Amino acid sequence: MQGTYLTSAALSHARDNSLPDGPTLGSFNGEFWGVFASTQVIGNLISLALLRNGKDGGSITGKNLLFVVFLGCMIIGIVLMCLLSKRDEKRDNASTHSSFGAMLKYIVAPLKDRRMILLIPLIAYSGLQQAFVWAVFTKSIVTPVLGISGVGGAMAIYGASDVVCSLVAGRFTSGLHSATFIVSVGAIVQAVVLFWLLLFYSPVEGLLGAAIPLFIGALWGVGDGVLNTQLSALLGLLFEDVKEAAFAQLKVWQSGAIAVIFFLSPSITLQAMLILMAASLVVSFGLFLLLTLVVEKPSSIRA
Repeated sequence: MQGTYLTSAALSHARDNSLPDGPTLGSFNGEFWGVFASTQVIGNLISLALLRNGKDGGSITGKNLLFVVFLGCMIIGIVLMCLLSKRDEKRDNASTHSSFGAMLKYIVAPLKDRRMILLIPLIAYSGLQQAFVWAVFTKSIVTPVLGISGVGGAMAIYGASDVVCSLVAGRFTSGLHSATFIVSVGAIVQAVVLFWLLLFYSPVEGLLGAAIPLFIGALWGVGDGVLNTQLSALLGLLFEDVKEAAFAQLKVWQSGAIAVIFFLSPSITLQAMLILMAASLVVSFGLFLLLTLVVEKPSSIRA
C-alpha cells in the first residue's frame, strides 16, 4: 500500500538525515499527492480535447490514442514500482502475522484506539467528497451549464487546484496542531461551497454562468488536496507502530463512503445530497477538533 511505503520512506529519510518526522512526512505526502492529483489535469485535458465537439467520445482513432497513452503510463508506473527499494522495518512482524487470527487482530487494533475512532468520520468524509465531485458535481452542476464537453475542463481545474493545495499543505505540515489549522481551512472552503449550493445556487446563462462551475471545481480541489495530505501524514505520525493497519482502515472507510455516494446519487435529489454532505462535514470536522483539543497529547507526536 502506498501509504505504508510512503510513511516508511519519509520516516527513514528523516532519521537518516536528522530531520523532524512531522515536516518530512508532510513534505513527502504533499509531493506524492500533488503528483497524483496532476493526473486529474492531464487526463481531463485529454478528455476535453476528445469531447470538444460535444460528442460522446471523439473518433475511434482518438479513443485508441487515449488508451495507448494510458497503457504507456501504466507500464512506466509498473516498471518504476519494481525499482523501488525495500523498506526495512525495525520491529519484527513475524509473530504479528503468524496466524490468520493474529493478523486479523493486528488489522483491527487501531479501532481500539480512540484517536482512530475520532479520525474515522473525517476519513469517511474524504471519500464522500471525492465521490461527490466525480458523481454529483459533474452531473448536476457542470453538465447542465457547460454540457458534457465541459466536464473535462472543469475537472482539469479541480485537479490543478488539488495539485497546488497538496504541495502547499504538505510544506506547512509539522504535526497535529498544524494539520488542524490546514484541515480547518479546507473544511471551511468546502462548507462554504456546500451551503452556497444548497441555499443560493441556480444555473445562469452567459459568461458568469459558465465560470461558476469552474470556480466551484477550483474551491473543491482545495479541500481534497488538504484532506489527502493531512490524513496520510497524521496516520503515519499517530500510528507509526501499526501503520499498515491504520492505512488499511483509511482505504476501507474511504472506499465504503465512495460506494455510498455512487449508490445514492441516482436515486436522491441534489438538495438531499448537499444536506448529506454538509451534515457529514460538520460531524466529521467536529470530531476531528475533539481529537486535537481533548485526546492527543503533545508528547504523542515527535515534532
